[in-house]
Amino acid sequence: MLVAGPVAALFAACFSFLPVAVALTLAQLTEGAGQLGGATRAGLAGWLLAHGVPLGTSLGPLGLAPLAVGVFAAWRVSRAGVHTSRAYGIAHRGNPVEAAKVAGTVGLGYAVVGAAAALLAAKPGLEVSALRAFLQLLVFGTLAALVGALRVTGALRVTAVRMPPVLRDGIRTGVVGAVLVLGTGAAVAGLSVALSGGEAGDVLGAYHTGVAGQVGITLICLAYAPNAAIWATAYLLGPGFAVGVDTTVRTTEVDVGTLLPLPLVAGIPDGPVGGLGALLLAIPLVAGMIAGWLLARRVLRLRAGDAHGRHRSWGSLVGAAAVGGPVAGLLLGAAALCSRGPVGGPRLAEMGPVPWQVALAGALVVTVGATVGAAATRALAGP
Repeated sequence: MLVAGPVAALFAACFSFLPVAVALTLAQLTEGAGQLGGATRAGLAGWLLAHGVPLGTSLGPLGLAPLAVGVFAAWRVSRAGVHTSRAYGIAHRGNPVEAAKVAGTVGLGYAVVGAAAALLAAKPGLEVSALRAFLQLLVFGTLAALVGALRVTGALRVTAVRMPPVLRDGIRTGVVGAVLVLGTGAAVAGLSVALSGGEAGDVLGAYHTGVAGQVGITLICLAYAPNAAIWATAYLLGPGFAVGVDTTVRTTEVDVGTLLPLPLVAGIPDGPVGGLGALLLAIPLVAGMIAGWLLARRVLRLRAGDAHGRHRSWGSLVGAAAVGGPVAGLLLGAAALCSRGPVGGPRLAEMGPVPWQVALAGALVVTVGATVGAAATRALAGP
C-alpha cells in the first residue's frame, strides 16, 4: 500500500515521457546525425522542460515549456492520484485530508523521478539542476494528483456543496469563461497557421531532415501549439506578446526581428489588424457572453418554482459575474505565465505575453461579457 503512490507516479512519468522521446528521436534522424542515446537524453531534458524546469545551454537559458506535453503529464499524474486513492481504499469518502495525503505521496514519487531524470540528462553543454527538478516536479505532481484524488474521493463535490451559491457559480463561470476565451485563441492561431501554410511548408522543407526528421519537427511544433493558442489569446485580448527582446505583436502594432526557424511562427501576423479583421477582437467578449448565458440558464433552472426566484436570480447573476471575471483573469494570467520563457541567448530572453496584462484584460472582458450575457438571458426569460 505504501508504494502505490510512487509506483503510480513512475508509470505516469513513463507515459508522459514517451511522446517527447519519440518526437526528439525522429527530429534527430538526419543524415549522419543524432544517435539514439543522445535523443533519449534530449528527451529527458525536454520532458523536464515541459514541467517548467529550465535548461542551461551553451546559447543561454532555455525555459519555454512545451505545454502540450505538460498538460498530458498533468493528466497522467491526475490519473495516478485516482488509482492511488482507490488503492488506499479512500474513494468516495469525501475527505480532503486523505486526498491531500495521497497527492503528497504521488508528488514525492514524481519528484524523485524528476531528480533522477535531471541527473541522467545533464551533460557538458546542457545543465539541469536536480534540486530544481525535484522541487518543480514535487509541486507539479502534488497539484495534479490532488485534482484526481479530490474527484475520486468526492471531496471536490463536498467542498463545492458547502460553498455559497454565488461563489460556486462565480468560480464555475470564471472557469468556463477562461476555457472559452482560450478556445477562441486556439481557433485564431490554427487559422493563422493554416492561411500561412505555404510559408510554414517552406520553413519545414529547409531543414533537409528527411521524412522522419520532418515528422519529428512537426511533433515538436504540436507540443508548442498550446503556447501559440495562449499567445493568440493575449493578442485578441489586447496586450499581445513578445517574440524577443524589444519586440511587440499586438493588434495595433507588430515589431519583430528575426524569428525562430519553426513552421509554427509562420502564423505570426506581419502588420496591424485592419478592415474586417478587427471583428476578431470581439470574439473574447462573445466568449464571455456565452459564459454568462450558461450561468443564467443554470441559475434560472435552480431557482425555478421559487416565489422569490426573480429577485434572488438577479442578485446571483450579478454576484456570480463579478466573481467569475477575476477568476477567469487569474486563470488566463496563469496560462500566460506558463506559456512564456527564454529560448537561449540575450535576444530571445523574452518570449510570450506579460501575465498581469493578460490577467487584467481577461478579467475585464469576461466580467463585462458574462454580465451582459447573463442579464440579457435573464431579461428575455421574463418574470
